[in-house]
Amino acid sequence: MTRTPLTELDEVQLLDTTLRDGEQMPGVSLTPAEKVDVARELDAAGMHLIEAGSACTSEGEREAIRRVADEGFDATVTSFARGVKRDVDHALDCGVDGINLVVPASDKHVETKVGSTREAVVETTVELVEYAKDHGLWVEVLGEDGSRADLDYLERLLGAGLDAGADRICYCDTVGAADPERTAEVVSRLADLGPTSLHTHDDLGLGVANVHAGLTAGADTVHGTVMGVGERAGNVALEEVAVALARSYDVDTVELERLYRLCRTVSEATGVALPPNKAVCGANAFAHESGIHTDGTLKDGTMYEPYPPETVGRERRLVLGKHAGRAGVKAALAEHDVAVDADELSEVVSRVKELGDRGKRVTDADLLAITEDVQGRERDRRVELVDLSATSGGNLPTASVRLRVGDEQRVASGTGAGPVDAGLEAVRAALAGDGDGAESDGTGGVSFDLDSYHVDAITGGTDAVVTVEVDLSRGDRSVSVSSTDADITRASVVAMVDGLDRLLSAAAEDGSVPDVASLADD
Repeated sequence: MTRTPLTELDEVQLLDTTLRDGEQMPGVSLTPAEKVDVARELDAAGMHLIEAGSACTSEGEREAIRRVADEGFDATVTSFARGVKRDVDHALDCGVDGINLVVPASDKHVETKVGSTREAVVETTVELVEYAKDHGLWVEVLGEDGSRADLDYLERLLGAGLDAGADRICYCDTVGAADPERTAEVVSRLADLGPTSLHTHDDLGLGVANVHAGLTAGADTVHGTVMGVGERAGNVALEEVAVALARSYDVDTVELERLYRLCRTVSEATGVALPPNKAVCGANAFAHESGIHTDGTLKDGTMYEPYPPETVGRERRLVLGKHAGRAGVKAALAEHDVAVDADELSEVVSRVKELGDRGKRVTDADLLAITEDVQGRERDRRVELVDLSATSGGNLPTASVRLRVGDEQRVASGTGAGPVDAGLEAVRAALAGDGDGAESDGTGGVSFDLDSYHVDAITGGTDAVVTVEVDLSRGDRSVSVSSTDADITRASVVAMVDGLDRLLSAAAEDGSVPDVASLADD
């Protein structure tokens, strides 16, 4: 594709505010440890600036900001500060590199929110910028609700901030009310004053469009959050900005191959699930089910994808369902080293479509079971759940499992954040030979990763039946499995054990690990 220049800049800087604006999303509250974990991933991805929080919030928030600031990141670490001196002092106490000084810009905010006047806000802003600069801080002045402010006043306010020594100013579409034309109009005026940033929200679905308009108009830095988390409809998603700038305009921002890992980290820390249809990080972003699309993608990866999944640290997935075709089913079987002849393939495809017509996602385990039946093969299970008990009362959820591993039975228990987590830990302990039913096999256990975990209620009421779908991986092998039960803990553990059985069976067949039965006798 011929790329149209967006800006004369070769690089656009990104300021991540996941730890501040993103945490303002209802229901999201990050511990200091979680903030540090997210900040480490941000820095590893090459994020230029990290707004670690709002130091004025509480002592607990200040402790979290201190911990982020003490990490010694390459990124500039900042704190949000309102237009009051004590906020700047709190930021100084946290040891940050700089502040994002937010002052009211629209009359709605100046008069109604803070009960002040335009002149008083300008005077206070100048005093605070000078105070912060005298104490060695990097300073960015943000005109809150700037997209709805009188443009002449906004220019005067932010210009005064620059004259007082601020390092940059920021156009803020605080409530996501602006369109690209308004954004370009305002930013073009501000960029003539000095270095200008963009802070956009997605209430009208125009977050990325407004970023592009602002960069074209002269801005050089973008504020946003990972996955677009934030209040109301959220902030602009930085991973979308980074990929769009790189792929469409050859403009560098951060390390693209770290983006999916970064999104996963934020999802786990915030508890906000990755939407399946989300650009860059959604489960379906590089998944193909349609027979026509799958066939084309297998012939040429660019056939139905705008960029390779490896660009953002992902892999392509072929999903099976009622739209599956022969090429997709054959490729999926090949991933599990299963060969079929033409007649067998036709029968497998027919059964896959039949399952899909019933509204069921066809997992790897379903596909392999169908193929085994079509080929008349018997499969010996290597790991099987015999019994499970779990308790979630009190302060420490506990679960115990009895597994058949090879020819022996193993009993183990585990604790966790909930009964499902406890059940998983019990399974890990049993496979490691650390339970009551077996001696340790000396192998360090059977390591595996739980890549995704999804629950769907398929009936209503307090006796609802749920389906749990999990994706497990071990080395370069992965498998998807589902299980349905009225008990979510049992459905979860059964799915995980079935997935492990498939992974270990494949590993034993290709000789990459000893057979589990031999491990049991070791």
